[in-house]
Amino acid sequence: MALLEDLTKQLEEKEERMIEIRRYLHAHPELSFEEEQTAAYIEEFYKDAPIDAIQTNFGGERGIVVDIKGNGDGPKIALRADFDALPIKEETDLPFASKNEGVMHACGHDAHTAYMLVLAETLAEMKDQLNGSVRIIHQPAEEMPPGGALGMVKAGVLDDVDAVLGIHVMSSMESGKVFYRSGETQTGRAKFVMKVQGRGGHGASPHTANDSIVAASAFVMNVQTIISRRIDPFDTAVVTIGSFDGKGQFNIIKDAVTLEGDVRAMSQSAREKVEKEVRQIAKGIEEMYGVTVELDYVNDYPVLINDETVTNKVRDALVEAQIAEVTDVVEVEPQSPSEDFAYYLQEKPGSFFYVGAQPTDKDWYPHHHPKFDIDENSLIISAKSMAAVVASYCG
Repeated sequence: MALLEDLTKQLEEKEERMIEIRRYLHAHPELSFEEEQTAAYIEEFYKDAPIDAIQTNFGGERGIVVDIKGNGDGPKIALRADFDALPIKEETDLPFASKNEGVMHACGHDAHTAYMLVLAETLAEMKDQLNGSVRIIHQPAEEMPPGGALGMVKAGVLDDVDAVLGIHVMSSMESGKVFYRSGETQTGRAKFVMKVQGRGGHGASPHTANDSIVAASAFVMNVQTIISRRIDPFDTAVVTIGSFDGKGQFNIIKDAVTLEGDVRAMSQSAREKVEKEVRQIAKGIEEMYGVTVELDYVNDYPVLINDETVTNKVRDALVEAQIAEVTDVVEVEPQSPSEDFAYYLQEKPGSFFYVGAQPTDKDWYPHHHPKFDIDENSLIISAKSMAAVVASYCG
């Protein structure tokens, strides 16, 4: 295809620029819902690009939407890249490590933004060759519920869009490979906060108190049986108690403790089952130990479900493109992390796929780790991969 050939040539010429942008963004990370300078950087990038329209502060949370209109009556597709960072102190010793103490691009969103900026600019420069149009979604706040996607969807970012697509670079996946999956692909998520109110007292006289730590500990142990005894073994769910605020004096029985938990599930039925069981166990703890339990249980990111037709189109486009840097296009197993791209997929057919970014010259670390880094070859692969998909829709 002439369009893809031209896109590929232009992207190769701009690869170093992609890397420069990624490194600048990596050095200047900002937390979810606080991405003021990052949003300004993105807006400034498009100042001289031949785009057709730009909307800033989209959804009220610094989202940026760029429209590129081609010729003809082809489809309108949306491409999304997120740009927030995490509250993590960086430990990479990279020359472009974070300059913002305690904040780090530890998930690859700097790479997403860098490749998307250059791809969008290139598509705008070649829009006369597009049969259809492309909407670029620069999304803030993927890392923090309720997530930036939800606000952008509610503001109409997908109105009149035919399909929505996104890429995530993955340090856990082999560099040079691109991965896809249709159907249920990433887990839905919930969070709960539970306060157990007992009665404080002296450790020497436990009979005059009502130990909240004992009651809360029983909840922690019993909640694990939800997965082992209530969830279909062919389904997927996880319950994690990530915080147990029980610190006090060694000889004082705690008056109250607060727990915080994380839930992941790969189906809506499993999600509902876990919530029902958590609530039931919390009620049982009240009855068994004579304590009062306050439970705040909130479902946020839904299960990410890739459309089969769109995902097959993505796979075929990637295979047919024969991208020089791509060694294989592979179907991947379901992924346990959650993603607010799932909100887009509730509205429109689409696909969220993955580019391997495991460093080849050093140890790799998982996402959200203080030593997280990527193989920067994943930038050009991401750009070319998404270009191949755009060409398959609008070529």
